[in-house]
Amino acid sequence: MTTRKRNVTVKQIPSGSDLRRKETFLKEVEASLAHRRPCLVLDCSTLQELDQATIHLMLHCLEEALKRNGDVKLAALPAAAEAAFTAAGLGRLFELYATAAEAAASFHQAPVMSEPTAVTAPAAQLA
Repeated sequence: MTTRKRNVTVKQIPSGSDLRRKETFLKEVEASLAHRRPCLVLDCSTLQELDQATIHLMLHCLEEALKRNGDVKLAALPAAAEAAFTAAGLGRLFELYATAAEAAASFHQAPVMSEPTAVTAPAAQLA
């Protein structure tokens, strides 16, 4: 069996409320998501805060990636933004990594499979 490494795109999320930069960012991200099973890492290292506009931006990226059977992972989220990340429930949607390199490498690791649990039928059904 041969495995092919997937291309991983790393994009730094623009900080602040500059709408023009965020629109440019979205166009760049959508171009990188144009192929099947895209892998995207959003580098959050420059974020000062995690505001509603940035959360919306993250969710839009995730939605577009999922439409193509891909995934988005977050990297380098500052401690100041973690409270908003947790409060928004984003921990259930995104995997979070310390660095962009770790997040990118995670796309190339085999998924961890849990051991199947044995299902036992009641004794009455076995007879």
